[in-house]
Amino acid sequence: MNDHRISRRSFLAAAGMAGAVAALTACGGAASSAASSVASSAAASSQAAQSVELIVFAAASLTETLNAIGESYTVEHPDVTFRFNFDSSGTLKTQIQEGADCDLFISAGQKQMNQLDITASADVNKDGLDFVDADSRVNLLENKVVLCVPEGSDKGIDSFDALAEHLKAQDILFCMGNSDVPVGQYTQKILAYYQLDEAALAAAGVITYGSNVKEVTTQVTEGSVDAGVVYCTDAYSAGLTPVDEATKEMCGQVIYPAAVMKAAPNADAAKAFLAYLQTEEAMTVFEGVGFSAVAQ
Repeated sequence: MNDHRISRRSFLAAAGMAGAVAALTACGGAASSAASSVASSAAASSQAAQSVELIVFAAASLTETLNAIGESYTVEHPDVTFRFNFDSSGTLKTQIQEGADCDLFISAGQKQMNQLDITASADVNKDGLDFVDADSRVNLLENKVVLCVPEGSDKGIDSFDALAEHLKAQDILFCMGNSDVPVGQYTQKILAYYQLDEAALAAAGVITYGSNVKEVTTQVTEGSVDAGVVYCTDAYSAGLTPVDEATKEMCGQVIYPAAVMKAAPNADAAKAFLAYLQTEEAMTVFEGVGFSAVAQ
């Protein structure tokens, strides 16, 4: 008869081996769990690293359209968000020059873009600034300069010709953009076209100024002034009906150049967004408020 009794030494040895196996199994599970956790964290970090916040500096007249286009773009590209900086092109140009982070700059005038572009004429870029990726630069949009008056105005200002006559008579208050604002520069050309002395009119209290086109639009909408010169897109957004449109002979073409900056934190994403702005989908939004594509 076989003796199936287990000695104390054998029992302890077997128990030790079972414990070791259990410990190894536990360690294996913990290692597997840890590896899984590390992999998950790495994946999350990778996803976060791919997220991009595009910094777009754009003329104030683009506020409504770019906000709408940005929302649509983020739906199609959920890894891209936007930080828009809307102001006068002159202010934006100065901020870029002083070192502000900017991926994409869209100006309401060529002058401010040229002042940052080393390939532009030295007559304009007098400081030899080199901020613009010239290969990315495009003429994105065209706008129109228009004359607006407050709703219900009884001043009889129904054209630029009529505006000129009232300015000569000095019997109205007229609002225009500052000299460093593109809409102000276009207005200066219109005043020169009618041989009007801006400095004399301002000294006589006939002219008041806005630091960007939105301020001019607001003064007209609120009836603080008798007339103002803005872009047709801003008139549309403010619910104003222009009484006249400036001709090319009066102030030239109103072209909005756009370019990626050389020091752009997200240059590739900025170039992709700039390409999107030139698509039919984006142009439909621009054209809805009065912009048009620039004839190439």
